[in-house]
Amino acid sequence: MPNSSGKSVSVFTLALMTVASVMSLRGLPMMAAEGLSMIFYILFATFVFLLPAAMVSAELGSAFSQSGGGVYTWVKEAFGPRWGFTAIWLQWIQNVVWYPTVLGFAAASLAYLVADPQLADSGTFTGSVIIATYLLATLVALKGSTAVNAVTKYGVIVGTLIPALLIIILGLLWIDQGNPVAFLAQSAAGTAPHQHAHMRLFPHFTGFGSVAFLAGIVLLFAGVEVQAVQASNMKNPSREFPAAMLLASVCIVLVFLLGALAVAVVVPAAEISLTAGLMQAFTILLDKFHLGFLTRVLGLCMAFGVIGSVMSWVTGPSRGLLQTAREGEMPPFMARVNKAGAPVTLLLIQAVVVIVLALLYFVMKDVSVAFFVLSAMTATLYLAMYMLMFAAAIRLRSTRPDLPRAYKVPGGTVGMWCVAGLGFLGVCFAMIVGFFPPLNLPVGNPILYVGLVAFGLIFFTGMPLFIQLFKKPSWMPSQTGQNTTSHGDKI
Repeated sequence: MPNSSGKSVSVFTLALMTVASVMSLRGLPMMAAEGLSMIFYILFATFVFLLPAAMVSAELGSAFSQSGGGVYTWVKEAFGPRWGFTAIWLQWIQNVVWYPTVLGFAAASLAYLVADPQLADSGTFTGSVIIATYLLATLVALKGSTAVNAVTKYGVIVGTLIPALLIIILGLLWIDQGNPVAFLAQSAAGTAPHQHAHMRLFPHFTGFGSVAFLAGIVLLFAGVEVQAVQASNMKNPSREFPAAMLLASVCIVLVFLLGALAVAVVVPAAEISLTAGLMQAFTILLDKFHLGFLTRVLGLCMAFGVIGSVMSWVTGPSRGLLQTAREGEMPPFMARVNKAGAPVTLLLIQAVVVIVLALLYFVMKDVSVAFFVLSAMTATLYLAMYMLMFAAAIRLRSTRPDLPRAYKVPGGTVGMWCVAGLGFLGVCFAMIVGFFPPLNLPVGNPILYVGLVAFGLIFFTGMPLFIQLFKKPSWMPSQTGQNTTSHGDKI
């Protein structure tokens, strides 16, 4: 069904919007630590997760475009309001858990800005920056400042696109001038089998711990569902949407692959910090080409980009959850907003959760381990949401076959089962892997690692189900005696 609303989103525009939603430089060190095996991880995430998620969410988004779309609507229509609420909750809470990881990357960049790279390995410094920055972002969000829009707009360009292009160019120049390639030199010097792992295109599988980074890398490709709802705004969705997703996928894969390789060629895998790895590579490359004075500038740029991104997301994901509160899925106090329209209760809950999670950086000896624990926790929560989304798409093909869809996954019911089924199985595998501590990180007690990740999944997934157990008719807007449907409780 072609777009008839008068709006038109071009292939190029949707591709760029998707790239902006998905791409982040914080994952380059994690990929680089895998050597050439990163090619397998990137291709796995692209074909088993990114493309199926894009196609499925485009169909669901176009089918429910009039109701605003989103995972809450999709899953609710398939499995009922309880699971719809659980899906939107997972989308919200994973973002809250994500803040301490992306802000850890910002803290590492700031360490290079003040010319003290050792601070990037300090849990106290990293945790303090995370808490201070997030509280600042929350205060700005509560005031409804329009300055956030400008920070976000320029943050993507200055903090992501320019550094990505620069690291790729410098990496290519490094190789072109015949400088030693770190992961090749390390493999040549080693004699044990695991020391040659960075030369393999496929991971050396000795257990799930040997591919533990898979869940974190798949997470880097998440977020495509945010823009997939734009399919209904294209002139010819069935033809243009796949083209946009293909273009976006090529851009994402190239940036991730070339950027991660640039890190891997200059920083030995054993020395790569998951938070500061990109700045480690920039320091070596810039010093080599007599551009060391740019190190601080890049530290500032990337920190600015991350902080701008966080400020834009502080209120964004909570909007969907706020709507469920207004529809009676949560207690009325969760729907409170202030005069600026900011969801006060949800923002305060977010801040408390972020502060508690940031304490991991204070108690864990290795910043990279704390970063990865939070990344794994984020991944399992987000992947659980995607499981619900893929399952909902399959079910709605059977229960709502006549529902108008501007874009449909090709191949009929069999095609949907194949595409959504592939995505579902890929997500399941990545989630299982996420519970195993990586062999190349000093995680300490593996039982504690597994316990933290499992506790995060069980606790945060159980909360919406627990809330639903105590759901009351009085939570519905029509019975609260207050006009929460459009504005929530003003305070």
